[in-house]
Amino acid sequence: MAVIALAGCSGAPGVTTSALALLLTWPLEPGRKMILAECDPDGGAVLHGLLQGALGDRYGLPNLSVAARKGEFGEAFWRQLIDLSGEDKGADSPADRLLLPGITDTGQAASLGSVWKGLAQMFRGIEADHGHDVLVDLGRRGAFGPSAVLADQADTVIVVVRNTLRCLQSAQGRVRQLEERVGDVGLLVIDQGPYPAGEVQRVLQAPVVATLPYAPDDARVLSDGDPQPRHYTRTKLMKASRTAGALMVQRAAVRRSRLDPRTALASGVPSAR
Repeated sequence: MAVIALAGCSGAPGVTTSALALLLTWPLEPGRKMILAECDPDGGAVLHGLLQGALGDRYGLPNLSVAARKGEFGEAFWRQLIDLSGEDKGADSPADRLLLPGITDTGQAASLGSVWKGLAQMFRGIEADHGHDVLVDLGRRGAFGPSAVLADQADTVIVVVRNTLRCLQSAQGRVRQLEERVGDVGLLVIDQGPYPAGEVQRVLQAPVVATLPYAPDDARVLSDGDPQPRHYTRTKLMKASRTAGALMVQRAAVRRSRLDPRTALASGVPSAR
């Protein structure tokens, strides 16, 4: 299982919307969970987007800041998670797609220094002890500064880009900075523009791990809480997200095996050379 960090760049590439689509379609084995953590220091979007403010501020990162000061971080973490497994699941079905909402005010970021470190340790422990997957939404700035520890500790970092000229230009510096910090990064491409995956790879000098369609109507269900149409799970966005999740897990496993050959022997993943 894996800890995967998603990072953005200027131009609103759609990191949080992509992360939600991945959470809801992530390939899960029985007994496993998928956790999405909104760790954008500029503020989270899900509480007042997808969830339409229905839960107020009862859940999220600010509460972990208080718990960290009291030495209750580990226990408090699990109480801050929201079940997004779906309304159609049975009453006895497990809560296996979980969200940790982010801050709602950028001013709250200043008090989260200990929270970022605690989360990085928590995610590694969750992955190692329980085999759950963790997806970390770092937003446009979160891979640097105090929250950079989350990128440092991830199995792989994926930069979300749109294949438009404007976004590719802004992404070049972002990708280079991340590679200097964490090593090789991958790309998740939102297919809005004219440039094919090969051209995106050439310009950014990083591999395209997966591609999601540009589907604004479907995306607004996740970004703004628009009514969900029938058969939403069969839309192009959700189908592509399911494939993207599997590819990200594969990339994380291969990258980990390259960095730590002992992991390759334990998991059966061949070492990359």
